[in-house]
Amino acid sequence: MSASEAQMGAQAKPKRDSVSESEKTSTTEFDATSVGEMEKTGPMETVDTDVLVVGAGPTGLTAGILLARAGFRAVIVERRPGPQRAPAAHVINARTFEIWRQAGVDMDAVFALAKDPRDAGMVHWVTRLGGEILGSLPFERQRDEVLDFTPTPLRNLSQHKLEPLLARELVRAGGAAPRFSMRWVSSQQQNDGVVSTIRSVDEDGGLRVRSRYLIAADGAGSPVRKSLDIACVGPDRIQAFVMIHFAANLRPIVGEHPGVLYWISDPACRGTFVAHDIDHEWVFMHAWDPDSESIDDYDDARCEALVRSAMEPGIELPIRVLAHAPWMMTSQVAERYRDRRIFLAGDSAHRFPPTGGLGLNTGVQDVHNLVWKLAACRRGAPPALLDTYESERKSVAQYNAEQSLANAMRLFEVPLAMGTAAAPDEAAANFCDMLATPSRRAEVATAIANQAEHFDMLGLQLGYRYENGAIVADGSEPLRVANPVRELAPSSQPGSRLPHGWIVRDGRRVSTLDLASYEHATLLVRTGSRWVDLARGLDVEVVPFDDEKWWRKFAAGDDGALLVRPDQHVLARWPSIFDGAAAELARAVALIAGHARR
Repeated sequence: MSASEAQMGAQAKPKRDSVSESEKTSTTEFDATSVGEMEKTGPMETVDTDVLVVGAGPTGLTAGILLARAGFRAVIVERRPGPQRAPAAHVINARTFEIWRQAGVDMDAVFALAKDPRDAGMVHWVTRLGGEILGSLPFERQRDEVLDFTPTPLRNLSQHKLEPLLARELVRAGGAAPRFSMRWVSSQQQNDGVVSTIRSVDEDGGLRVRSRYLIAADGAGSPVRKSLDIACVGPDRIQAFVMIHFAANLRPIVGEHPGVLYWISDPACRGTFVAHDIDHEWVFMHAWDPDSESIDDYDDARCEALVRSAMEPGIELPIRVLAHAPWMMTSQVAERYRDRRIFLAGDSAHRFPPTGGLGLNTGVQDVHNLVWKLAACRRGAPPALLDTYESERKSVAQYNAEQSLANAMRLFEVPLAMGTAAAPDEAAANFCDMLATPSRRAEVATAIANQAEHFDMLGLQLGYRYENGAIVADGSEPLRVANPVRELAPSSQPGSRLPHGWIVRDGRRVSTLDLASYEHATLLVRTGSRWVDLARGLDVEVVPFDDEKWWRKFAAGDDGALLVRPDQHVLARWPSIFDGAAAELARAVALIAGHARR
């Protein structure tokens, strides 16, 4: 048995290479309404497609773009009447931008919507907004120095601005626009596909969608996941908040200290301001107890009062409450990511605390991992390839959930240093004492400094490596760093993201990431390498290029080669030509490809 076969056998044993007779037809249902009853509500349109995507958030829209680029027909349905209206996620990390860049998204348009790092490059702990700043930290690495690691640095781009752009990019990629106000009701899995029933939210008809696959990107409360009886593991209630979305120009308040987050420290009005646009749009997160309060108690007048109470007294700038809604912090990962032809992605598969901004980004990475595998299996790749979606992505989600939860728990160090207490009078007295006592202020400064990892996670965002899945392990030890969350050690070890480097190709400055095809495996070699001849007839793009510094750092030999998967992760690496190299290359390509190139 070859090394590549052993790796695939040990790490990607298929749960089901085929569907048994007893499993050829099964129904998953979210409510008790039968198809026959649904037909009475209005006409049903029957649609045949390759993939049904349930959910048109960033994960579902990215899936749609990638599916269109891969030549799939897809139908995307979304329960909401349109794109997200209120701010939600806002941190878009470098890896997500890299994925959209590979997918052909207009990155100039994306970055034009993102917030300038001069406005969104800091987080502050303040007594109240407009009051004393007790401590500050940089918000991730958004400056040019990070261009040594990625062509697309992290930015803050609010989800309600992002979704309409991704919907336009979906159509530009050749995909069909999302069908809004349509809710998934049930799916029936068959030997060669999935038949799903979709109902119009207003009950006026619906769709019967016949697809080969279904991607459930339908959010944290995923009806599709629930219908499959897939449980989520982890705490489902860490803390509850009321999200208050309001319009205001608060630049006169923040003055020379712009930022994206302001943690309000005064115990009388504690909460967090999120600056989605300093001049126009904000969110205030206010903790509440759903066991003792009703969300109905939070009308617009009370919400405005809460916002104003978290500002310095005397500030009379206009504020207009736009919306308010409850929100529950959880940290959970689905037990399974796949049920035969149905795949979970994004929040339906994992839910993180917002501390780290990893939810949206992990979802985009999910579908980036999945779609090329669907395309490869369509071309005849081994069915076991689809099982590697769970083995690769679930471990990443678990790690991200743990880190997000650790960030959330560590944040409590700051109010503890300030003397938080259950009794309001005691908490207020402790806070005043802290402000008046230099030694206690120093303790608070230390607690704030301890939050630095929360806002500097480049290693986690770009350094994740698939240890089990569609890779050919070479027995090498991974590079070690003191803090893998903060520190990035780029590596070409199989399973790692291809290291970024700036090179000149056809007279243009491009990233090495740009060399990876999303349609086929890519073999990176030196110009004139004998690997070019060995790859003839294989389903692989051969890309010769010469950059002495990059090759010596990441390929360890002048005649080395890197085999890169469509998702820009290294499948296999060889430092030089060796006896049997042709057969080993063919076996590695066969892990993710179905036939020889004609």
